[in-house]
Amino acid sequence: MQSISSENRSRLTELARHSVHHGVRHLYAAPVLLSDWPQELHEYRASFVTLHQHGELRGCIGSLTATLPLVQDVSEHAFAAAFKDPRFTRVTEVELETISIHLSVLSPPQPLNFESESELLEQIRPGIDGLILKEGSHQGTFLPSVWESLPDPSLFLSHLKQKARLEPDYWSDSITVERYTTESW
Repeated sequence: MQSISSENRSRLTELARHSVHHGVRHLYAAPVLLSDWPQELHEYRASFVTLHQHGELRGCIGSLTATLPLVQDVSEHAFAAAFKDPRFTRVTEVELETISIHLSVLSPPQPLNFESESELLEQIRPGIDGLILKEGSHQGTFLPSVWESLPDPSLFLSHLKQKARLEPDYWSDSITVERYTTESW
């Protein structure tokens, strides 16, 4: 996939900020007219929008699969991160000036093939891979940025299992893992 130009990265960040501001006033994401945006941003790509306030997580919403043109995906996820993340109260107008926005655009996920947890750990690329772990009805994902706080692959995987509502030492031959990379700014 083509990387996003620095100009379009800035435009997407401004759109995300606009969608959060728009959401405070109107309670829905900023509408996007595709014809107002460069063709590069019409491509269907999955994204995550992460909000921070004073260095602390304030909201994070995204998708693992591309279902919208990137520019629409970013607008929708920025609004959702500010107003629909169940871990947090809605962003208020007073908070708008102290919120920072981080965007991640995902590559399509690729399945990893392994016979054991140790084989899986050998394939994981710290600092590069985002992972999607699935086991039955359980699923969890960590973006590559999580490596900053969990730099050890074993620790990264055990925390990902917990996010998927599994025990940290859980293992089964039916676990599946996919990896993806991100363009983040």
